[in-house]
Amino acid sequence: MSKLQKILVRARRQVFSEMVGNNPSIFQGEGYDFIELREYMPGDDIRHIDWNITAKLQKPYIKIFREERELNVVVASMLNGSVHFGSKRFKQDVIAELVALLSFSTLKNGDLLSSYIFSEQMESYLKPSKKLFSVQKSVNEILSFDPLNKKANYKNLADTLFKRLTRKSLIIVIGDFFEIPDFKLLAKKHEVVAVIVRDHLEEKPPEMGFASLVDPESGAVLEGDFNRASVEAYAKRVQAHDRELYATFRKHQIRFSKVYTDASVGVALRRLFEGR
Repeated sequence: MSKLQKILVRARRQVFSEMVGNNPSIFQGEGYDFIELREYMPGDDIRHIDWNITAKLQKPYIKIFREERELNVVVASMLNGSVHFGSKRFKQDVIAELVALLSFSTLKNGDLLSSYIFSEQMESYLKPSKKLFSVQKSVNEILSFDPLNKKANYKNLADTLFKRLTRKSLIIVIGDFFEIPDFKLLAKKHEVVAVIVRDHLEEKPPEMGFASLVDPESGAVLEGDFNRASVEAYAKRVQAHDRELYATFRKHQIRFSKVYTDASVGVALRRLFEGR
């Protein structure tokens, strides 16, 4: 069985055996079915404020409804050189499995699915569809894509989706996010979710002594002594980067989750979307 077939079979079993994607899509729309109350957040429609509860609790609360119209789900994968790495599995393979799970879940809910691949530019686009064949096609494109010597351009991703998507959508961006993206405008127009795919070794590398490493984005060779001091300094820089990344996402009300190459992709997605 090929890698593509394994990913598709595993993802489809999880989704259609009710492990992932079993809940209907929920949006802040004008649906008929009341779902829950939650505390008001900036940008929420003030017409949905429950004034009785707000008066009792002395905090503004809004009503959440199940959206009556189908949801437009957009899955955007950032495939730059650094996803060609992994101690257990390549990050690129994990991204493919994430796309498979999200895609099957979307179609099971009866929603529209479209997918994109980005690097320095938009590399691929599959138009909105409700057909299961579209899942196989999108996953196969990710697995067969060569990301080496390609850089991540999150600005181009955000600008492209902002211009192309006229209908309010759920946009799920998948990548390793070693750059801080600016999704401010995109998140005002759409609901944006970020899935960060990482390997433990790239966050906390081992001491390797003198070694030569190749940058998968530029092809440049880096030589040096990777002793305890240098790898600890590197790990601290990654931690500082991630703190800034998380703060940026929270500022723009972007939900996010981190998935490691040795983790269960299905469990991570369930935790991210449960209660949505």
